[in-house]
Amino acid sequence: MTKGGMESVEVFTSEGKGRGLKAQKEFLPGDVIFAEPAYAAVVFDSLTHVICHTCFKRQERLHRCGQCKFAYYCDRTCQRAAWLNHKNECSAIKRHGKAPTENIRLAARILWKIEREGSGLAEGCLVSIDDLQNHVDSFGEEEKKDLRTDVESFLEFWPPQSQQFGMQFISHIFGVISCNGFTLSDQRGLQAVGVGIFPNLCQANHDCWPNCTVIFNNGNHEAVRSMFHTQMRIELRALSKISPGDELTVSYVDFLNVSEERRKQLKKQYYFDCACEHCKKQIKDDLMLAVKEGESKPSAETVKEVIQFSKDMLEKINKARMEGLYHEVVKLCRECLKKQEPVLGDTNIYLLRILSIASEVLSYLQMFEEAADYAKRMVDGYMKIYHPNNAQLGMAVMRAGVTHWHAGLIEAGHGLICKAYAILLITHGPSHPITKDLEVMRVQTEMELRMFQQNEFMYYKMREAALKNQKIQVMPEPSNETSPSLFHKKE
Repeated sequence: MTKGGMESVEVFTSEGKGRGLKAQKEFLPGDVIFAEPAYAAVVFDSLTHVICHTCFKRQERLHRCGQCKFAYYCDRTCQRAAWLNHKNECSAIKRHGKAPTENIRLAARILWKIEREGSGLAEGCLVSIDDLQNHVDSFGEEEKKDLRTDVESFLEFWPPQSQQFGMQFISHIFGVISCNGFTLSDQRGLQAVGVGIFPNLCQANHDCWPNCTVIFNNGNHEAVRSMFHTQMRIELRALSKISPGDELTVSYVDFLNVSEERRKQLKKQYYFDCACEHCKKQIKDDLMLAVKEGESKPSAETVKEVIQFSKDMLEKINKARMEGLYHEVVKLCRECLKKQEPVLGDTNIYLLRILSIASEVLSYLQMFEEAADYAKRMVDGYMKIYHPNNAQLGMAVMRAGVTHWHAGLIEAGHGLICKAYAILLITHGPSHPITKDLEVMRVQTEMELRMFQQNEFMYYKMREAALKNQKIQVMPEPSNETSPSLFHKKE
């Protein structure tokens, strides 16, 4: 079954997994299999005034809707584009006196769309909203309580003049949001800023080692003529060669966890038991739990002790990070590494987590040389664990490249930036803002590298002079979340 722009995929019944998506033709790494606009999407409650409600870009100055005083937009173009979806919401917020939570707003947007278009197949959709999984039957007590609260709040917000829906259908919509809400990120792809429903994407099953990745593209409304505008959408992109008839899979969770942990997470959030090859055979678990080899191989007892110490330290580190105590974070990371280094192997995930935090925070504190050393070790470990075309790997390599560049290690910096660029061309595509930023860095570091190779002494002199005249560049403040996960799960 194919429909508007979805000719290259079909829905099929996947053994033991329910519905799935299958390729109708061959795809090569980096190919866009399909792009899909959101059926409905909203900005997170905490960011409603700093993120555009149409394209989900972070902007310094946004226009506020004069009617409800709640929605914000980049400019008139984004505001006009939003009106069809905002019109009912706008008057409902005015009537209600305040905006409800993101979950209520998303459910309301979905139901207003159903009121306008019916709940059958929307244009370009392979399945209707009615047919999406809601997993309400699998909810635990706490989730059922949250669901009841959401339904009550929704009924208070929903205007009497709008079409009235039954309690069961409203519960179905909240169930769909709970297990199929997709995380939307800002234009740099570094922060989760909202949640949307994409019915076609919901059909792609999970695999811990998938053949596709999903990238959120904020679209572009900056072209002078609106015929050249592109809308906000997700893109399903091929990570490896895919043959006609192959199932298209994406990963719902970060791979950087042993199979047992990934399975627990998938069961808790998505209510299924992962039976992918990597989980069944526990592929790469040995690398993620590696210990030091050689003469003085640590005892099982010592390893257990160090891993417990690492878990306790990670809690302290995250607490200090949340409070913005970055020097304390560095102190704790150094203390932890001292304990880990004689015992854990280079690819051990507990060691890699500390290296990742240490390199990011030290970069922010302008301590680039130490940061570069940790970043290099982190990337070397990641390379052995992640799929070579993994978006998170690409972002980590980019960060390491920038850190080396700032540390004056131009050769290593340029090499890492080129490596990151090759990965992100496949995962994000050439027109994504992150890839464009990286291309600028690649050209800049290539130029500096040539200068360095011609005359090392002159290169350092010029660099010193440039740094003196330049306001010290501050790295972005470390975020307290890892890269946005694929699906948004209400905690």
